[in-house]
Amino acid sequence: MYATRQRMEELEVQTLAPYGLRSGASRGRQHHEGEPKYRTAFQRDRDRIIHSAAFRRLEYKTQVFVNDEGDYYRTRLTHTLEVAQIGRTLARALGVNEDLVEAICLAHDLGHPPFGHAGEGVLNTLTQACGGFNHNHQSYRVVTQLERRYPDWPGLNLTYEALEGIAKHETEYDLSNVTGYDAARKGSLEAQIANVSDELAYNAHDLDDGLAGGLIAVEDLQEVALWRRVAEQTRWGGGRLDEITRHTLIREWVGLQVDDVLNTTTQRLNALKPASSDAVQLHSEQIVSHSDELKAANRQAKDFLFEHMYVHFRVVRMLRRAEQFVTELFNRFVRDPRQLPPEYQGQLNDKDMQRVVADYIAAMTDRGALLEYRRLFDPLMKP
Repeated sequence: MYATRQRMEELEVQTLAPYGLRSGASRGRQHHEGEPKYRTAFQRDRDRIIHSAAFRRLEYKTQVFVNDEGDYYRTRLTHTLEVAQIGRTLARALGVNEDLVEAICLAHDLGHPPFGHAGEGVLNTLTQACGGFNHNHQSYRVVTQLERRYPDWPGLNLTYEALEGIAKHETEYDLSNVTGYDAARKGSLEAQIANVSDELAYNAHDLDDGLAGGLIAVEDLQEVALWRRVAEQTRWGGGRLDEITRHTLIREWVGLQVDDVLNTTTQRLNALKPASSDAVQLHSEQIVSHSDELKAANRQAKDFLFEHMYVHFRVVRMLRRAEQFVTELFNRFVRDPRQLPPEYQGQLNDKDMQRVVADYIAAMTDRGALLEYRRLFDPLMKP
């Protein structure tokens, strides 16, 4: 006999901390539908996100390195999976809803356009007349409007709690205004875990990719306090950094960060003693956080990554190339929207043309954008 949804909901009541969200007490979905017999509502949210077209496309979307730079580097998909893994670890240790954390983590970058933050920056500049472009807001639009998988409604029809967690990601107050959530409320503990997991993951794997790609010299890392601490804890004395040693150091970096988040967050929970998720969301400050010491150390590490990696000439070349592709695609479609696919042309009567074009480009992968560019501008390429 398999475990029923009711049994899983009972286990949540018995095992989760009082401030953890229970799937059985969810505020539900915008469009009513019966829940399955063997999955909770939050597990269904997670599964719907994984099976979405937007999730599959993350495989060929840039994290830092454009997809054609090599097979080792993180893509937007592998970044998302690393965020979800860290989020599950934190959720389990803190006694909150692991399935909800995983769903929010898996959805947090669904709205990212091709070519990473370079693509996002260009789209934001080009769409100022219709409100700009923000990948967090776009992720919310993907799961509520743009995915079309059901005959009776747009989007994925996720639970209120999952949608709120996506809306409150990173820039919660900005997004609350456009998504209808109360700006005075913080994200749930599950949403806060997703935020911290995202930052923790990308700092660690950007460092790993930078070292693997030769953009960062080990000698330069001696100025980074966190790196010196990790090297000391692993008893690495410097010198040549082979692959196994690099993995060991990055693993220690992540573990140190996770330990700090758990210790700091536990201290804050013990001081606040929240009896419900509402108590967490109405609190004046974020509860899931690094210590002040690690915040300062992470700030130094981010500054180092910016100086030595994000403005490295190889990365800048990739960014400028991406800006050219996205700009020329956008301008071509705006000048002549008849070149858009029929399903997007059909939206022009109801939506701003720039928004329709931005939605089309944002849904592309790096490879898809490059292929579309060739179709439009290469005279030897078939349309």
